[in-house]
Amino acid sequence: MAVTEHPLHSLSGYLPTGSFEPVVAYLHQYKVHLTVTKQRKSVLGDYRHAGWGGHHRISVNGNLNKYEFLITLLHELAHMLTYELYRNKVDAHGKEWKSTYSKLLIGFVQLKVFTPEIEKALQKSIANPAATANGETELLLVLRKYNETIREDHTTVSQLPEGVLFQTENGKIFRRGPVRRKRIDCQEVSTRLHYIFSPITVVKVLPDSFL
Repeated sequence: MAVTEHPLHSLSGYLPTGSFEPVVAYLHQYKVHLTVTKQRKSVLGDYRHAGWGGHHRISVNGNLNKYEFLITLLHELAHMLTYELYRNKVDAHGKEWKSTYSKLLIGFVQLKVFTPEIEKALQKSIANPAATANGETELLLVLRKYNETIREDHTTVSQLPEGVLFQTENGKIFRRGPVRRKRIDCQEVSTRLHYIFSPITVVKVLPDSFL
């Protein structure tokens, strides 16, 4: 996995206007080593606590838009702050982490670094933060609207009507099916096997005449 260790001045290019100084204050105060990585499909960010005399380590995917980058960074900073207070004596995403993350989100919302639409979507996260990005589907759907590179023939599975054909990154073709709880049941055309998709999965829309 390729990584880039950015000097702090270049970090501003990854963050919304008005958030750079308060973020850097946390990084300096707690001696956080921040790494910007290439895209990782399984995680958006990661935190590793400081070893003997070492630094806290946080990594965040560099392909995220500025708002999603900041929110992911705050998620990981909350882990760091929780570790500072409790070490390994509490659950990773327990009430202590949730309280810390909520306070961080409130603080940055008050700085007005987010759009009104994102502020509204963040209210649920502030009230009860989810342990993973997949647990905050509604928020992620709002955040992904701010991606700079959105191809016209691509969209998220959640935005497709039932019955529409789509193609995934690996070239497989599916037909969009019904929602099963928070996931979407889709059928692979060639095998007729059913697969469960996250609503935020970005896919290529295909016309019915494709088959």
